[in-house]
Amino acid sequence: MDITVSRLCHQLIETYGNFDDTCIMGLQPRGIFLAQMIHTRLEKESGHAIPLGYLDTTFYRDDFRRRETPAKANRTKVDFIIEGQNVVLIDDVLFTGRSVRAALDAMMAFGRPNKVELLVLVDRKYARDLPIAANYVGQYVNTIESQRVLVELEAQGFKKNKIWLVNKES
Repeated sequence: MDITVSRLCHQLIETYGNFDDTCIMGLQPRGIFLAQMIHTRLEKESGHAIPLGYLDTTFYRDDFRRRETPAKANRTKVDFIIEGQNVVLIDDVLFTGRSVRAALDAMMAFGRPNKVELLVLVDRKYARDLPIAANYVGQYVNTIESQRVLVELEAQGFKKNKIWLVNKES
């Protein structure tokens, strides 16, 4: 996973250089851990300070009122203006695209960005409900509906960084 994260960071450095007018936004809840990893490495390798925020999409999701149990909101932390900025949205797994759609809506409360790109650690191919694609992908995984992709990161308290493909019953 270290090689994958390093590659993703270098791709971002190639695109954004010194990250002037660029910020990183991790999607709550699990995307923030990957965003922190990417952010730390980017600041170290680029030598520049890069704004980092956490975006909660709970109330922007199209299934918000359809759940049997109420969804719990996570903390949104965006202490900068994204108006005219390039935004790199970061999440652990891209599945149906619905979380990314909700994130685009949620971001508008902080301004209108110049450009938005998506970075994901795992792209579950053939599973989109919406026409959303990631610009930067760590791994492509072919999955079927009965499978889940689990990402375990040391930053979340796991002993080792791992990606698992498991049956939903597990």
